[in-house]
Amino acid sequence: MNDIPKPFQDLLSNDKKAYAYLATSMKDASPQVTPVWFNTDGKHILINTAVGRVKDKNMRARPIVALCIADPANPYRYLQIKGRVVESATKGADDHIDALSFKYTGNKKYNRRQNEQRITYKILPEKIDAHG
Repeated sequence: MNDIPKPFQDLLSNDKKAYAYLATSMKDASPQVTPVWFNTDGKHILINTAVGRVKDKNMRARPIVALCIADPANPYRYLQIKGRVVESATKGADDHIDALSFKYTGNKKYNRRQNEQRITYKILPEKIDAHG
C-alpha cells in the first residue's frame, strides 16, 4: 500500500473512522455495494463479514472488488481502490471483528448474532486513485 499518497494515508489509520464502500459483483454481473468497517495489515485492506451474506458469497465466487474510502469530514476527499481478494479465513475472524468494533464504536466486543460465523477477507490493492 505504498502507492497511497502520504496526504491520504490518514484515511487508513485506526484513528480515523472512515468507512469503506465495498463493491462486489453479483452472479448476473450487476454491482452490489455495502458500507463496511475495515483496517489494514500494511499490505492489505482487511474487512470482516458473516459467512453467508451477499458480499461473502460474491467475494468467494468473484474475487475482484473495488473500495471507496471517503474522509468522514470531507466526502469529496477519498481513495478509490481496485483490488483482489487474496485470502479469507474464519480463524481469527472473531478477534478481528472485535478490533473493528473497538475502532468504530469504542466497544471491545462486537455484538454477534447467535450462531453467526465471522470471516475476514484480505484485499490486495492493485490500483489506487486519490481524489480531493
